[in-house]
Amino acid sequence: MDISIFIQILVWGLYAGCIYILLAIGLNLIFGVMKVVNFAHGELLMIGAYVTFWLYSSSGINPYLVVPISTFIMAILGILIERFGFRPIRGTGKLNEIFLSLGLIYLLQNSAALLWTTNSRTIHSPYSDILVPLGTIKLPLDYIIIIIATILFLIAFQLFMKKTTIGRAMRATSQNREAAALMGINVERIDMLSFALGSALAAVAGSLWLISGQMVNPYVGSLPAIKAFAVIIIGGLGSIPGAIIAGLILGIAENVVPVIIQSLVAVFNVEMSFTAWKDTIAFLILIIVLILRPTGLFGKKGE
Repeated sequence: MDISIFIQILVWGLYAGCIYILLAIGLNLIFGVMKVVNFAHGELLMIGAYVTFWLYSSSGINPYLVVPISTFIMAILGILIERFGFRPIRGTGKLNEIFLSLGLIYLLQNSAALLWTTNSRTIHSPYSDILVPLGTIKLPLDYIIIIIATILFLIAFQLFMKKTTIGRAMRATSQNREAAALMGINVERIDMLSFALGSALAAVAGSLWLISGQMVNPYVGSLPAIKAFAVIIIGGLGSIPGAIIAGLILGIAENVVPVIIQSLVAVFNVEMSFTAWKDTIAFLILIIVLILRPTGLFGKKGE
């Protein structure tokens, strides 16, 4: 395989990994602080993408500029879901939380179908036809923008969690909820802010995914959510660094591995397409990690 083609595929993997990282960090943040597994997180990605599409269609301005607005709207939606959904049932049992999140999946899916129909939507990025030459290869400008934006976000997120009062309160609540409350931290307020931030991150992931040329419909959130769960399990429950490393591993592996296998198979003149196996790679990696390290790459024993 030509090295330039391999590098291009590697960049596609980095782009996909960035989307998984944004989605998984939001999911991991909610779990780390609230100890709630939100199965409707993929639907938040879907709604965020639709909000960006609606804002872009209504205004006609650069789609990247409407992402902060849709992110804010989704943060408000996250606050409402936490306040009127998860907070009233907190402490009543994990089964109630699971069924609530499953109910949210159908509620959000049908709401999106009612508001925007079931037709697939996409956004034509103003930079979709621009290729940036890097040596012997040319890379889509949108992919470079998404990769750089994700790196900048991760830096800002790290500074927020370590340097701000709210970020330190989130970390304290994640480590020991009862001790945090005894130290004067309003843990219910931290729950609300964590869910808002997690929902906002899902919106960013969905918006960038849509702007890069992907199609969105009311039922598109399920597979990204499953992969996000795979990412946080591979990285370790509650571990933000683990989610970053696992997201990159997953994004690169599911783009590179099928191509490598198909190239090897071609040597033996066997016609077989491994493209359809792309979504299987995540779960193959998940199985291997769980066998070798059940707590995940960065998970702690006993979690």
